[in-house]
Amino acid sequence: MSACGLKTMRICSLIPGATEVVAALDLADRLVGISHECDFPASVRQVPVMIEPLVGKDGGSGGDIDRQVKELVASGQRIYRLNEDAFCRASPDLVLTQDLCHVCSVTPDQLTRAIESLQHRPNVLTLSPTTLGDMFQDIERIAEAAGVRARGQAIAQKLRRRVDHVHAETSRTSSRPRVVCLEWLDPLYVAGHWVPEMVELAGGRDVLGCQDAPSHETTWHAVEAARPDVIFVMPCGYSVERTVNELKRVGQTGDAWRRACEQRPDIYVVDAASFFSRPGPRLVDGVELLAAILHPTPDHPLDPANAIKLEAATLTAGCAS
Repeated sequence: MSACGLKTMRICSLIPGATEVVAALDLADRLVGISHECDFPASVRQVPVMIEPLVGKDGGSGGDIDRQVKELVASGQRIYRLNEDAFCRASPDLVLTQDLCHVCSVTPDQLTRAIESLQHRPNVLTLSPTTLGDMFQDIERIAEAAGVRARGQAIAQKLRRRVDHVHAETSRTSSRPRVVCLEWLDPLYVAGHWVPEMVELAGGRDVLGCQDAPSHETTWHAVEAARPDVIFVMPCGYSVERTVNELKRVGQTGDAWRRACEQRPDIYVVDAASFFSRPGPRLVDGVELLAAILHPTPDHPLDPANAIKLEAATLTAGCAS
């Protein structure tokens, strides 16, 4: 693509992981539309938002959000609304979307109808990563579609080297803690797709999750039976602060938490939105964060914005209150 073509390319990214890739490619100024969840880096927050969520807008509890989503899906209604007028005004040349999770973004039919109303047909790149390798390839695919192929290859290669370095370090230890990663609290879900792979690379053993497979519902009995050494609490899209608040609200699970904590696992709340939920470059930061927790060194203290360790007594007291 010519320099002139690159200057005029207009990109609409409807998923936060892809938006982070666009920014990493130094193309944030080409963004003409983003999703409501695209908040990193801060420079993208001035870009017009194209998607409105129809559930959880008021920050309800995890249980409330789950019930609303299931009711809408069961009745064939949408979970998100695409602002088709704004989309048409943006007139994108490249649209980045996903087909991995239909409760995470607009449905393909909404997007198809909006695209058909445009005067010119944009290039639509659909992403469906389920592993770290897929995410690296998607960086290269986005770069190729945006006309900066070499830049994407360089970024992906640098990220691969960082993961390889972590894996080489953790492979030297014989200790592999048993890990459970909780992606939702009400109902209880175990994280899947790339998260078990991240745990493995970081020197742990995910005893409930399956690599390259979707998250799945579980029970507290299953968590107890798995005998984890470490429990990571990472509700999809939540920050550390929001997760802690959610734990305080899940009063009905106080007894379940208490039974799980009787085995005295280490319990960490981590920043899922930044490092685990979104298939983008910061998944590599997530691998490094897990390694720092599972195999700590004195000179690498945890940033409380990224992860905090919860005392079992405090946790069960908070849940039971």
